[in-house]
Amino acid sequence: MKKTTLLIILVLASALLQAQSTYIYCGKLIDTEKGTIEKNKTIIVDGLKITEVLDGFIAPKRKADKTIDLKNKVVMPGLIDMHVHIEQEFDAKTRLNKYILNEADIAFNSVGFAKTTLLKGFTTVRDLGGTGVNISVRKAINEGKIPGPRVFTAGKSLATTGGHADPTNGSSRVLIGNPGPKEGVVNSVEDAKKAVRQRYKNGADCIKITATGGVLSVAKSGDNPQFTIEEIKAICETANDYGMHVAAHAHGDEGMKRAIIGGVKTIEHGTYMSDGTMELMKKYDVYLVPTITAGKEVEEKAKVKGFYPDIVVPKALAVGPQIQGTFAKAYKKGVKIAFGTDAGVFKHGNNGKEFGFMVDAGMPAMETIQSATITNAKLLKMEKEIGQLKKGFYADIVAVNEEPTKNIHTMENVVFVMKNGTVYKTE
Repeated sequence: MKKTTLLIILVLASALLQAQSTYIYCGKLIDTEKGTIEKNKTIIVDGLKITEVLDGFIAPKRKADKTIDLKNKVVMPGLIDMHVHIEQEFDAKTRLNKYILNEADIAFNSVGFAKTTLLKGFTTVRDLGGTGVNISVRKAINEGKIPGPRVFTAGKSLATTGGHADPTNGSSRVLIGNPGPKEGVVNSVEDAKKAVRQRYKNGADCIKITATGGVLSVAKSGDNPQFTIEEIKAICETANDYGMHVAAHAHGDEGMKRAIIGGVKTIEHGTYMSDGTMELMKKYDVYLVPTITAGKEVEEKAKVKGFYPDIVVPKALAVGPQIQGTFAKAYKKGVKIAFGTDAGVFKHGNNGKEFGFMVDAGMPAMETIQSATITNAKLLKMEKEIGQLKKGFYADIVAVNEEPTKNIHTMENVVFVMKNGTVYKTE
């Protein structure tokens, strides 16, 4: 056989292998755009993307093609969590860890958290603050070095001196120093601009500010406003210049108002939101990310003696029980809702509990799933790539055993996970 002929055969064989398709038989399929459950569909996947979604169970065209039988499952797009902290998982040692863990330790911990998140059906997440290791975790996932969700990250959150994301809160005077924009601490309009540009330089995808005090920071107030409106406007305008949106951690009402008027896209938590602020949310097209699961968690852990520092306990007991009720009121008033959990405050992998808490508060099950798919895809400017099972979209596909509209808790037990056309979990 001539070398030329052999080469042609090898090239053709390689092309056939690359052209291998995967046929996924879906007994039930959630159309997130329509908000309906369709029956007996075949999804055809080639490489990273969906090439067809067809009626019925279609036989493969080639012997090399694969089939995946999900005829007795409910199939939907990969889920999107808009508020996680991929670097950590809060426990009684968390306060000490910032003094004893190196970046390498944080990175190794993140590997497990990322994998757990993916295996629970969350194929995309927005990471809202860590040390900056989250940027490296995103890169490692993108390069296929570790399994994990598609990550959009804020890098290090922005705070004011003593604010919720000031990294030196609770430190001794020897260690407290005077962190500035490079470390994510802002005290002027010029600081604000510089801090955003530093996050961009570091590789962040978005910006997160702590517009009010927080529950778990070692500081007295959990709800006081912590930025001037001029600083927030400078952050948002600069972020927009660099193609980034801004998320605002906010528990107190005044801080929320400033954040909304200042130009943020999402309010995280929203605990003490007033009726007037809900109307502002609607006027400025700002989304609420409820994080009810985190509220439940901090309330429970605050009852465990010694779990949190003493200064945190009263904040956790006050804020935790309020979040679900605020979400219920905001939803009824027509505030737009984006699914987000604050995983890392509680154990990664328990993100799915949020669906049940949202339903308990009055949001229909299908709408909770839409909030975790098409709504979040739009916020991430990926509405033509993720959040739906359609031709040309990334093959991010998950499945559960039951119809969520009949049993929302099935969302806590995802049994099949595909991301970018690769299967990571199957029964």
